[in-house]
Parts: sequence; C-alpha cells; structure tokens
Amino acid sequence: MTDQPAILSWKDTPHGPVPVSDLFDDPYYSLNGGVDETDHVFLGGNGLPERFRDGFHIAELGFGTGLNFLCALRAFRASGVAGRLMFTSFELHPMTQADRARALAPLDGLPVGTLDATDLTHVAGPDFTLRVIAGDANVTLPAWDGMADAWFLDGFSPAKNPALWRPELLQQVADHCRTGGTCATYSAAGHVRASLAAAGFTVTRQPGYGRKRHMTTGIKE
Repeated sequence: MTDQPAILSWKDTPHGPVPVSDLFDDPYYSLNGGVDETDHVFLGGNGLPERFRDGFHIAELGFGTGLNFLCALRAFRASGVAGRLMFTSFELHPMTQADRARALAPLDGLPVGTLDATDLTHVAGPDFTLRVIAGDANVTLPAWDGMADAWFLDGFSPAKNPALWRPELLQQVADHCRTGGTCATYSAAGHVRASLAAAGFTVTRQPGYGRKRHMTTGIKE
C-alpha cells in the first residue's frame, strides 16, 4: 500500500499484546482495553449506533490495526439497520496482515475475518464497504471526493505525531464532513479543540476513557 510500513514493538497487558509504534513511541490503542476505548470515544463520541442508517459514512485519520472499523461494523450489525456501512480511512504507515492479526486475536466478538485481505485499498462485504487510502493524509484527504457523516480522529498523540493534527488538515476534515456530521477524538489538547472550532465544528469537551480525564467531540452545524 505504501513504502512506509509500520514499525512495531509489542507490550504485554492483561488484555493481550498491544502493538506500539516505534516511529511515534505510542500504543495503537489503550493499554486498558482497546474495544472499550473505541466504543466510548469513537462510537459514543459520534452518537453511534443511534445515528446509523443505510449508507452512513465514517471517515478516519489513522487506520492502525483496523480496530475502530471492526467495532463500528459490529455496532452497525447489532443496530439492526438494513443496508451498508461506508468506512474510509487514511493511513501513512500500514501494518502487515500478520501484525494486524496478532493485535486483534485477543479481542473477542469482532468481525476480524473482514480484514483477512492483504490489500485493504477496497474491500466490500454484504453490508459494508471499506477503503483504506495509503499515504500522507495532508495530501490524500484534500484529493478525496467523499463526504463523511462522522469522523474518527485517531492519529497518534498530537505531541508525538503533530502532522495529523495540523489546523490545515482539521480544516479538511470539516470540509469533508456533512452538515450535521460529527467528529470525535481521545485528545483534549487545547490546540486540537481550537483548530476544530476554527474549522467549523461546535466543540465540546467530554469525559475521557480510562486514565484520560477528557476527550473532544464536535458537530458541524
């Protein structure tokens, strides 16, 4: 997908091995439970599953292990909504299929088989379409012709991966978000909130997950 593959180490936790990015010195998801974090931050933060409908489109900065997609698809299926979930993710440093499988293996109840393909550029199932766009989101997002109903802002920590939290990129997030659409992130950094507000989101600080006191949500009025 790209010539900049993820470089990983692994940290043992009570929930199983968690991948840690050597490039950014940051885990791919919470050491206290990745599924619960995704459910709280990205699903709950975007008012899901209540907002799901046929054709609902989620876009994401940072595909990582694919955990957020799997949690969203599981929630979409459990909601009973008929139709198709659309999911587009932007990823500069893709994981190998083997690393992805190792990271997801301890996480029960997720439709991990949907990520068996080695190439995730375009994967279609009976009730979902997944597209992972390789490359720097600062280049690929402005060129994207899609519009999202909800954004998962899940790059590594703003302090360690500032390129995914630049004001110009968050403006692109807003520009590719439908009116009434939402965004959510685990980050409560002041400059992230300020950039989202300047981009056109009404921003709210919410209780975070685990050891994080706060997180950020937004709605494009």
